[in-house]
Amino acid sequence: MSLDGYLDDATGRRLVLSNDADWDRVDAVRAGVDAILVGANTIRRDNPRLLVRSERRRARRVADGQSSSPVKVTITASGDLDPDAAFFATGRQLVYAPDGVATPGATVPMGARVDLAAVLADLAGRGVTRLMVEGGTGMHTAFLTAGLADELHLVLAPFFVGDGKAPRFVHDGRFPWDGERRATLVETAAVGNVAFHRFLLSQSEVDKHWLAEAVELSGNCPPSTTAFAVGAVVVDGHGEVLARGYSREDGGTEHAEEAALAKLDPADPRLRTATIYSSLEPCGRRASRPRACAELITAAGIPRVVFALREPPTFVDGRGAERLLAAGVEVVEVPELADGVRAVNRDLL
Repeated sequence: MSLDGYLDDATGRRLVLSNDADWDRVDAVRAGVDAILVGANTIRRDNPRLLVRSERRRARRVADGQSSSPVKVTITASGDLDPDAAFFATGRQLVYAPDGVATPGATVPMGARVDLAAVLADLAGRGVTRLMVEGGTGMHTAFLTAGLADELHLVLAPFFVGDGKAPRFVHDGRFPWDGERRATLVETAAVGNVAFHRFLLSQSEVDKHWLAEAVELSGNCPPSTTAFAVGAVVVDGHGEVLARGYSREDGGTEHAEEAALAKLDPADPRLRTATIYSSLEPCGRRASRPRACAELITAAGIPRVVFALREPPTFVDGRGAERLLAAGVEVVEVPELADGVRAVNRDLL
């Protein structure tokens, strides 16, 4: 979009906002998804092909047992779509529409109106696990206001449009991300003379991002035969990192959560909305120190803990998660990242 938030101008000619390097980035994203969705107005206005352009990427998809390009998906209330549009020219298409509305493609009737959550459920039933929503304004607004997007890729072009009649990135609406709940910026890059930003929007994706950092941090731990290697990251409610720590960080017997919390003022009000991400379940008991990590977390007033692997009873039977839950702390386990924890601690497990 332009610096003032427009996807195009109002002249009727297509405004070029991006460059070849960014289009190649978009092509790589397309090649990594199962389906691409655009609104019916985007088909009428832009006539997109929605194909993977790179021959190498198409060949890789085919080698992996996929079609050369993702399934093309659109949503229409009226069925007003040109059967000769590029959308229908090649590949597989799905058109979601209300009951009784005829469309040029493979129509999926959705009842009296098309509900986005029902569309996603239907796509999941067809094997679509990753959906790319390319546009336009109406689709962006609908998915974002409904809180159905996991991540947002936003590219800023270095100029202004300055015309209120031009299409904006989104319409007005009630969005879940505001001054209280913010998206998490995890990547930025200059792509030629445009600026790429990647934001995580869903809590599950945010949790995986910070927990992956905690797992990576655990690789810094000095080796030990009597304690696990653990990393911890404390993040406040606005997505700002407050502290990081890892086991034996100062050469002693300190645990990762303990090392991170030691860097913070216990009276810091940001702790009241924070999450502590620990690669291993915080200990509920320990032999080396009088206070277990579960007790330290509770005393700090941190309301939420996310970890990847339960602590095995190799040294103590800690039951840290149970102690945290009993203290009213929200506890989330993300087992899909547990293999990374096992790899770092392979000599002890």
